[in-house]
Amino acid sequence: MGAIRRAARITRRVFLLGTVAVAGGAAFGIYKLRQEPPNPLVPRPGETPLNAFVVVTRDGVRVVTGRAEMGQGTHTTMAALVAEELDVPWEQVEVIHGPAAQAYYNSALLGAGLPWPDYRITGWREWLREQAGEIGKLMKLQVTGGSTAMIDAFERLRIAGASAREMLKAAAAERLGVPAERLRTEGGRVIAPDGTALPYAELAEAAARQEPPAEVKLRERSRWRYLGRPMPRLDVPAKVTGRATFGLDVRLPGMRFAAVRMNPRLGGPMRRFDAAAAEAMPGVEKVIDLGTGIAVVARNSWLAMRAAEAVEIEWGPAPYPASDAELTARIEAAFEGEPDSALRDDGDALDALAKAPKDRIIEAEYRVPWLAHATMEPMNATGWLHDGVLEIWSPNQAPIVARDKAAEAVGLEPDKVVVHTTFLGGGFGRRAEFDFSVLAARVAAAMPGVPVQVMWSREEDMTHDFYRPAAIGRYRAVLGKDGPEALLGRVAAPSVAHQSSMRIAGFVPPGPDKAHVEGAFDQPYAI
Repeated sequence: MGAIRRAARITRRVFLLGTVAVAGGAAFGIYKLRQEPPNPLVPRPGETPLNAFVVVTRDGVRVVTGRAEMGQGTHTTMAALVAEELDVPWEQVEVIHGPAAQAYYNSALLGAGLPWPDYRITGWREWLREQAGEIGKLMKLQVTGGSTAMIDAFERLRIAGASAREMLKAAAAERLGVPAERLRTEGGRVIAPDGTALPYAELAEAAARQEPPAEVKLRERSRWRYLGRPMPRLDVPAKVTGRATFGLDVRLPGMRFAAVRMNPRLGGPMRRFDAAAAEAMPGVEKVIDLGTGIAVVARNSWLAMRAAEAVEIEWGPAPYPASDAELTARIEAAFEGEPDSALRDDGDALDALAKAPKDRIIEAEYRVPWLAHATMEPMNATGWLHDGVLEIWSPNQAPIVARDKAAEAVGLEPDKVVVHTTFLGGGFGRRAEFDFSVLAARVAAAMPGVPVQVMWSREEDMTHDFYRPAAIGRYRAVLGKDGPEALLGRVAAPSVAHQSSMRIAGFVPPGPDKAHVEGAFDQPYAI
């Protein structure tokens, strides 16, 4: 349970708490912290990577990002960050999601979990947030979440664009015999003082051999052409014409489809099942025992779903109380003890409440239930085990997590698993989890050589979420002549940060869960 005793400003929830990462990072040397991760991109015909984020192609520039596009417009803004520094026309820019690789770590994720309002991040706290970013690199936190994508990318991608620009200028300087400082860039070309213009595509291979500059000068805000202006979204044309590939759009030669059924009592076991009726249906190829459920592989998705429903299953009981009332009672019981944290404690609200006339005190209680993320696109992923390599096509928010957990599930080394991140039909943090990618990996392992798309029905999706926890907030305030004079707020709920950290990283971070009282302890209004 968390408590607040006054108010101040707003950020959004993250699922990992930065304080523990910084504490854990103290064991690593400064050299390791400062080392830049290797570039995972390799040159291909007509495609020359100049760093992990910029690829020069025959037709323009491809921006590679480690953040998922789930409708929030992230990819368009990230492309603008690079294009601003690289002087490339907007119509020559494309953006793709990169591979699962440390180079795409989120430098802002852990810092966003530090238990202070943003306006109090100064001095040593600012230093601590910077170190949290370095630890995020070490932990390979390639994650889209917590509204951190732009905080992470704003400087890093501009530097990537500026670095590529300077490498292209250095290559042009060698070819033209002109000092690089006398060259300029415009419209996807390097231009010499005499007007000679060399397209980036002509310079790309030579530029890739240049040493990246140690420092670059970023364009002044007054010269921005893309940033701060409304830009056409790069993902819209593909989405309105049906060319965009979401998870359920993936199609591969010889692909099969699988539907899953899991215990409707979340976390409960499967005691037994009888697949005879499903196996007798023409076109059904396999019924897979997943231990806690089943998957039915068939030649088309509709048949797979019908066959999954035909499997007779005896489910075991859930490992949690049987009714909402019992669960709610556990949350209510938390108010009987002392708060385990207080993220704001300004003045003495308890004393003010004790001294205030009863007619000046107001009280309120707010309750919210467990809520599913309810993404528009149900959970899904496609797996293909071939030639000792597992490929996964997954609409996910954490590619390295998906890769490593899938590898563990099927007994492969992580470098034998390739994750292709598609567009996401909604995420909201649900797709930072790995369960749907692991299921695809397990089904693929049971069907070697055959690509299989594993789909969850809407019913399975809604009943097997990682739910936003139920919460109760109790508030007492003293009203003065000109407004509130004191506020005491207490919130009780299961911890999002602690539970997700245990699932994903295998440990429970110490310290408070900032998510409990976000939107209350950090409001922008004084009282």
